[in-house]
Amino acid sequence: MQQVVGLTKDVGFQFGLQKTFPYAFETLWEFMFEDKGLDIWLGKLRDRPEVKKTFSTEDGVEGLVKVFRHHSHIRMNWKKKSWKNMSTVQVRVIGKGDKTLISFHQEKMLSAEQRAEMKEYWNRKMTAITNELKKAGSLN
Repeated sequence: MQQVVGLTKDVGFQFGLQKTFPYAFETLWEFMFEDKGLDIWLGKLRDRPEVKKTFSTEDGVEGLVKVFRHHSHIRMNWKKKSWKNMSTVQVRVIGKGDKTLISFHQEKMLSAEQRAEMKEYWNRKMTAITNELKKAGSLN
């Protein structure tokens, strides 16, 4: 039996992306969860995301924050406007000495096509984060 990339036994299709930046943890944490960072990776929000409250973005993403652990991660139900299904997205910021890792992980996608769509989506978001940090002089 051939294994399908990204297909899990329990949570449908999944995708993960991470990148390490040569930047202090606290600064990247604040960037990711303040307005500028949120606008980049989550989208322009109508209301600030809060645990156990729904949120929506100007471009139609809807969700519900399930967990927010300060200095650790956020986990949320997440749905694109064109989707019928709800997925789960987790964003982590992890300090490693003088470097910091940003990680996106998404699961409960319905198909390889949806996974491919989100792989492209999160790669664009990571590129936008990288470009903003470079523009702000945060990266060497």
